[in-house]
Amino acid sequence: MNETLVSPGVLAIENDQSFISQLPIQAGAAIVGPTIKGPVGIPTLCTTYSDYSNKFGTTFISGGYETSYFTSISAYNYFNNGGGSLLVTRVVSGSFTPATSTTIPTTTPATSASITISMTGFHPSGSFTINGITLFNTGSTLPSNTDTIIYFSSGSSVASSATSASLAFNASSSVAPYSSSLQYITASASSTNITFTYIGSNALQGNSISFTSGSTSSTFGGGTNTEAFVLETLSEGVIMNSSGSENSNGVLDSGTTENLRWEIQSPNTQSGVFTLLIRQGNDSSLSPSILETYTNLSLDPTQPNYIEKIIGNTHQTIEQDGSDYYIQENGEYQNNSRYIRVKSVLTPTPNYLDNSGTAKNAYTSSIPFSSSGVFDGAQGEITSSLSNKYYNKISNTNTQGLIADNYSISFNVLSNKDSYQYNFITVPGLIDSPSYSSHVSVISTLISNIQNRGDSMIILDSSTYGDNTSTVLTSVAARDTSYAATYYPWIMTIDPNTGQSVWVPPSTMIAGVYAFNDSVADPWIAPAGINRGTINTAVKAERFLGKSTRDSLYQENVNPIATFQSSGVTVFGQKTLQKKKSALDRVNVRRLLIELKSFISQIADTLVFEPNNVTTRNNFLSQVNPYLATVQQRQGLTSFKVVMDETNNTSITIDNNELIGAIYLQPTRTAEFIKLDFNVLPTGATFPS
Repeated sequence: MNETLVSPGVLAIENDQSFISQLPIQAGAAIVGPTIKGPVGIPTLCTTYSDYSNKFGTTFISGGYETSYFTSISAYNYFNNGGGSLLVTRVVSGSFTPATSTTIPTTTPATSASITISMTGFHPSGSFTINGITLFNTGSTLPSNTDTIIYFSSGSSVASSATSASLAFNASSSVAPYSSSLQYITASASSTNITFTYIGSNALQGNSISFTSGSTSSTFGGGTNTEAFVLETLSEGVIMNSSGSENSNGVLDSGTTENLRWEIQSPNTQSGVFTLLIRQGNDSSLSPSILETYTNLSLDPTQPNYIEKIIGNTHQTIEQDGSDYYIQENGEYQNNSRYIRVKSVLTPTPNYLDNSGTAKNAYTSSIPFSSSGVFDGAQGEITSSLSNKYYNKISNTNTQGLIADNYSISFNVLSNKDSYQYNFITVPGLIDSPSYSSHVSVISTLISNIQNRGDSMIILDSSTYGDNTSTVLTSVAARDTSYAATYYPWIMTIDPNTGQSVWVPPSTMIAGVYAFNDSVADPWIAPAGINRGTINTAVKAERFLGKSTRDSLYQENVNPIATFQSSGVTVFGQKTLQKKKSALDRVNVRRLLIELKSFISQIADTLVFEPNNVTTRNNFLSQVNPYLATVQQRQGLTSFKVVMDETNNTSITIDNNELIGAIYLQPTRTAEFIKLDFNVLPTGATFPS
């Protein structure tokens, strides 16, 4: 890899002069794949599996079966084995958008309205419905949980009566749940006309309801209403839509553990503040499940409790510059909510209080009143059908409902090392095999990106379920890089989300092996063997690998996943895909180099634009030498030497504004091939000294 410095910066050049081993890693990892929900294409940090589940979900129904993605299984194993932060990038097929809140109303509009409909040719009997409102004959038996009931007598005359309903109008053209407050409709009539009158403690929210009688259509309208502000879900896709009818217990038909509801409480027009609750979509009004509570929110942008400052209004978009993609930050305030952001404030109240501390009349009607609602309008849906391929059924053209090209933009975004730091990356569901030609081309892009970064590596899958060893060896023949490692065969595990036994590609589990290795040792220690390579969550490997088969795989840089009676399913290899015999053909050395380059480059960053003199050079040496000594003590290095003096920083170098350091490393080698000589001696023989 040829690298040059054009603009000021630090260039860490790696020269392999060992001709024999491999890799280092930081505290985090990255995974790219489909998820149930979450932001699309935006690399998002998760710190625990619970955090992952909240942001990205776990299971969905496909063909009547509960299913989860490799992404979730891999994330579980990573965190369950001591993994730190995980950078998750969601991949989808098609266009996905977030859901926005339904109307969050401000002032209460008119609480009564009436309409008169001609009775000509209108002779009701029994029960009937006018645009969602059920009307009953006086002799009818009333059903339970009816939205609104109006009594009539048979014939042309209508009894004047009124009944109360437990539910009222919402923001639509039909009667549906809105509030538990008292509201009712009266009906009065002459011999030719019927008049409906709505009376309620809550408003009609500015919506109209049409009544049709014979050939006559009329409109029953409420007052006007202003929306205070709009919320938007951070997650995208129709799974976030919670709009729909509500039963008598205040439970949404469309409410789930994945979507949300909102509620306004305690509005105070004197101080201009209110409380916002974010509730779980499947809760009930009688027993709300509150995810987040924001008290004393204000619509006054001059105040520290301004709603956008407290909740946040940032959203990210994927932009393209030539062939490169990048994430654009939009908004002024960081998102503090785990679920929503403020999309817009429609009725801001700057300087809500006057100099005497009294609310200004012009703004008091801008404060939202007590109400509740849902989220709607999101687009993009997971196509969950039996035609999609999951687990060991994935194919070249259908891998968990996706095609390989769906990953391309995410790989491009993650190539930016200045924005995203991760020590290794996995893409379970993509197979680097000739029979998966569309996958191979996309994986080639990922490998190129990682090599250009120089600070990470890839855990690849080079086999499909059912592949024999010869097929795997054919798959890896075309790869030659120390920035990737591959394992064989597939593994059966218990899906932590469904409890079912499922087959998964090796990379799904190897992320957990690396995490465990780093939690009990260091990145430069080999993530393999009985002590650190046992896969405790594995039920079994796809096939038993004998010694000769393991030898064949390892000679061609495929890491065997062996099965031993004492330890069970165990990673028993740690080669990279580099064909040249050197230190960098081993995973532990590659990860060592990644770790050292990352740390030392951070030190060098602080020297850019500093005076190019002895003081600056000594500053560098005083930090790097102790660090490398610590790595040596922790068995990462056999020896090292750092040179940054006048021998490699000549007057010409200094005149070119360059500062050069030479770092010589001898990585500690692992004992992979242990030979034990058992010598049987005759009685009385002397043991050799």
